[in-house]
Amino acid sequence: MSEAHRSDPVVRPVTADDFEQTLALGLEAFGDLPEGMTRPTAEGFPGPGRHSWGAFEGGRLLGRAVGREYHSWWHGAEIPTCGVAGVTVAAEERGAGLLDAVFRPLLAEAMERGEVLSTLYPTAPGVYRRFGYELVGALETVELPTAELQGVRPPIGVRTRRGTLEDVPAIRDLYTAWAQEQNGPLTRRGVSFTATDQELLDDATAVTVAVDEADRVVGYLMWTRGRGDGREGRLTVEDTVAVTVDAHRALWRMVATFAPVTPAVRLTTSGADLLRAILPSASWQVVEARPYMLRLLDVEAAFSLLRAGALRGEVAFEVAGDEYCGTDGAYVVRVSPAGVACQRVDLASSPERPVFTPGGLALAWSGVQTCANLRMAGLLKGGAGSDVLLDRLLRGRPVHIRDYF
Repeated sequence: MSEAHRSDPVVRPVTADDFEQTLALGLEAFGDLPEGMTRPTAEGFPGPGRHSWGAFEGGRLLGRAVGREYHSWWHGAEIPTCGVAGVTVAAEERGAGLLDAVFRPLLAEAMERGEVLSTLYPTAPGVYRRFGYELVGALETVELPTAELQGVRPPIGVRTRRGTLEDVPAIRDLYTAWAQEQNGPLTRRGVSFTATDQELLDDATAVTVAVDEADRVVGYLMWTRGRGDGREGRLTVEDTVAVTVDAHRALWRMVATFAPVTPAVRLTTSGADLLRAILPSASWQVVEARPYMLRLLDVEAAFSLLRAGALRGEVAFEVAGDEYCGTDGAYVVRVSPAGVACQRVDLASSPERPVFTPGGLALAWSGVQTCANLRMAGLLKGGAGSDVLLDRLLRGRPVHIRDYF
């Protein structure tokens, strides 16, 4: 139906009564269920921590999106985050503004829940820029030749063993210790992470842990063997964290033992993975990349959760061009021994004050781009007098993403 004679859709939460329609729309957009996956049912739909919104016409579901409740680590703080997933519009209805119709209530509801950020994995990033999102990273699948891992140096004082149920609390703690030093990883806690310790173990062929001389877990590697051997053999590392170089070495020398039957290993990772510092070769082929986008929902909270460190100063800036979450306006950020405080203020626009687009603010706040680079891209205008302070406040942690949703 053309936009010229379309009536306004009814936009409302998607309920269990709409399950078959939303499942069909998802299969249309994203393809059939993976082999061996049990067909979902309406029981418990939409599920804990999921808030699904749909646009309907005459009872027919035309488009939908899901807001998921997460927390993610940014600048050393756990930030309430709305992960947007399952965004799709019926093929014949694309380009008719239905995404606008579902994103407005989805983001408004996220703000009511107190979520400070929103993130998503886009198939077409340009579609989401008008909603204030910008690319801040990517979740990648890389492939490594298994035989080359045999050249990893032997570890000192660390060995590997099969992980057990008793190791899972230490594995979870190890992930948190790593994640809180990065920008971007989900906390893997809360309503959207309900897997039991046993379910976490059962989700892979095996979990290998690296332990020190006191049998403390200092690294882990969750791996799936997959089908086939010889030229077609593959081993996939779904998740790995190590907090010492010898833990890295021990884990990847274990993977190297699969060289006779799996010529290639696939790893899910992101950013500048420090694993590359221990690899003996430059082989690191990206075979899939899932871009990751972010926008700020609550500017005051996002800045006030930052850590001051030794930095001191005050900066005022503006946001302009946000048509969806009402963040337009002026803000003052004060960095003092008491911490970082951000307050929205009633100030007349000034050519001396920096003005961010919503996407530019996302890139600056996440530490992905400097103010100078944002100016080159047209995402930041106005006075540059506070650029140095903003860069020092927001830079310093690498962006890493580990969970697809």
